[in-house]
Amino acid sequence: MVDDAPDSGLTEIYQRHRTEVLRFLVARTGNAAEAEDIVQELWIKTRSVPSGPVGNGRAYLFRMAQNLVLDRVRERKRREHRDKAWSDLETGAVPAAAEVADPGRNALEQMEDREEAARLMSAIATVPEGARRVFQLHKIDGLSHADVAARLNISRSAVEKHMAVAMKYLRRALMD
Repeated sequence: MVDDAPDSGLTEIYQRHRTEVLRFLVARTGNAAEAEDIVQELWIKTRSVPSGPVGNGRAYLFRMAQNLVLDRVRERKRREHRDKAWSDLETGAVPAAAEVADPGRNALEQMEDREEAARLMSAIATVPEGARRVFQLHKIDGLSHADVAARLNISRSAVEKHMAVAMKYLRRALMD
């Protein structure tokens, strides 16, 4: 078969690591045939992805493979849910007005969430003021590093340093 598409760096990485990726996928799926299908899908994706700078091509390739596995798992769950709903409706297994379980979190999970939030707030309080202000703007308010730098009139490098300090304090506080 003649292939007119130019090889990208990712395609070369795929060819070099195909066997390793296949083993990875067999371990993830537990099914050699499905793993082979995913490898073929991965080949198509590597051919269609525009080439660009990738820091670690092998890791990028394995992440692509893992994402394809996750896509299949999600699709399988959606299909099973849809088929069960149809089957229940057709067989009358579940009356139309049947009580549906509350999909929300139970009381124990809600309590654990509140305790975790309190621990996190307490940990954030231990962060020095400058780093805490940068952390809040970036992680809580959702601003990019550039936006935080502009708002606080500091350099992006300073934002990154403040974030590193904040993360160090938070890690230490949450580990205790």
